[in-house]
Amino acid sequence: MRFYGDVGHFWSTITNILILLFIISIKTSNSQNAAAEEFLSSGHTNNWAVLVDTSRFWFNYRHEANTLSMYRSIKRLGIPDSHIILMIADDMACNPRNPRPATIFNNKNQNIDVYGDDVEVDYRGYEVTAESFFRLLTGAVPEGTPRSKQLLTDEHSNILFYLTGHGGDGFLKFQDMEEISDIEIADAFQQMWVKRR
Repeated sequence: MRFYGDVGHFWSTITNILILLFIISIKTSNSQNAAAEEFLSSGHTNNWAVLVDTSRFWFNYRHEANTLSMYRSIKRLGIPDSHIILMIADDMACNPRNPRPATIFNNKNQNIDVYGDDVEVDYRGYEVTAESFFRLLTGAVPEGTPRSKQLLTDEHSNILFYLTGHGGDGFLKFQDMEEISDIEIADAFQQMWVKRR
């Protein structure tokens, strides 16, 4: 997938929201569709979301705003904070360049403060790394890691992954310091499947 500035991020966000809405519509539909029945009878246990903004610094405001918009939408759909892992730089709300301190908005009309006062950030600042992301997915977190920083899924969990930042075909940058490839992400997902996470 190629990214073309804000247009690419916009369509990426729209696609992720549509996928989430599709999953929810399957769960709530009374349709006799065989695929829906299989999904509902699969032993589904819980829903999780892993939301990652891989950027930092003021000129990447949109990435944090998009991630927080997804966070708000997922909470509104009923997934509790205990099942949402939020990884953001968390450097926008109090940035000296922010004309409205302690707020983040996802559009120019500034209708909704997506930062608000009830955002639970699990990984912030320099904790948002490729290593911490892969450790989270594979369950290889250091001993003593709080439950709020662990993805406590099982083989029947539904997990929504939302990653935003700078990248290109086959890679995503983490805070302009490191890159992860689509192969590495696929490997992490494979490890999750093998470990029944």
